Amino acid sequence: MRFAGLFTWGVAGCWLVIMWLEPEAATSLPGGSEHTFFLLILRWVAIHLAFGAVYWWASRGLGQRRPGPADHALLLVLTACAIGVGYFSNSGIGSILLMVVAGLLPWLLPLRVGVAWLVLSNLSIIPVFVIAIGQPLLVAIVQSVAYAGFSSLVFVSSLVAMQQAQAREDQRRLNAELRATRALLAESARINERTRISRELHDLLGHHLTALSLNLEVAGHLSEGRVKEHVQQAHTLARLLLTDVREAVSQLRENGAIDLSLALRPLAENVPALDIRMDIETPLTLDDPERAHVLLRCAQEIITNAVRHAGAQHLWIDVRRNDGHIVMSARDDGRGADHLIAGNGLRGMRERLVQHGGQLRIETRAEAGFSLRLTLPATAAAMGREGALT
Repeated sequence: MRFAGLFTWGVAGCWLVIMWLEPEAATSLPGGSEHTFFLLILRWVAIHLAFGAVYWWASRGLGQRRPGPADHALLLVLTACAIGVGYFSNSGIGSILLMVVAGLLPWLLPLRVGVAWLVLSNLSIIPVFVIAIGQPLLVAIVQSVAYAGFSSLVFVSSLVAMQQAQAREDQRRLNAELRATRALLAESARINERTRISRELHDLLGHHLTALSLNLEVAGHLSEGRVKEHVQQAHTLARLLLTDVREAVSQLRENGAIDLSLALRPLAENVPALDIRMDIETPLTLDDPERAHVLLRCAQEIITNAVRHAGAQHLWIDVRRNDGHIVMSARDDGRGADHLIAGNGLRGMRERLVQHGGQLRIETRAEAGFSLRLTLPATAAAMGREGALT
């Protein structure tokens, strides 16, 4: 859309060719009888080039940054340049450039404000048609309305494109959250399966081996000669096998932990307009799937806030284990605020953490970004010890 607007701006500038081919046509321009041909063309070219330069700057990163007052000022300059081109060229080129401006309105203004801007800018071109071109007022109004219809088509097309871009971004975010949740569920399923196997080994095989060892011990006391030797060997093998089973059960339980990095890293993939740098301690494991889910939701909220509200370009997330706690620190280079008003996302994050014995600390300042630090006990036992110390 950006390059299509630049193409339209460039093609509209071809009107200058007529002036070069027929210099006497310049006498019909405003001030044509008082100024030289060079000065007439220079005014036109200067405003036309100014429009192109401002449009190039205003249309950068559409949909990937949060528009601010500077963008609104650029829209005002673009509208003024379009009207100026129409006046100094004594033509309808200004209305064509207003169509280019209409393509920016949905991206930089709320819908109602954009519609009002579209209508007022096209009404502002009426004096150009009356004064510069010399059209009757009624004809100028009708022509302005006609150009406003073309601008509305551009406006609606740009609005649909913006909505589709937002839908794709929402879909990308949901896919990232789905991949992260799927990784967490896969880890939880793996842990549950290992736990089930370890219990089966302990309860069934371990029980039977213990009974077998006891019976072989009794048989060793009742037997004599070569039979006793074979019974004692069988007893020794039974005890060794029981020891191996216990070690296998212990290993299954010790290795049955969730790798948190597998769940967190998909959240940082392919986020437009935001460079996310994750530094996660390796390995970083949790035994409790619920606590891993809390950290996953907190990371999702941090990234969402940085994209939607902070207007940040970079986000740094650091996750570490410290003294029985999982510590997640995040900071961005967004706008920040002197007075923080916590929304539903931050309140929900704090509630999840408090429910599991965690804490949330937030620091922000206008034009200094947004940073937070959350701590969560790695296990319920760590939470209990902290409560006892408190």
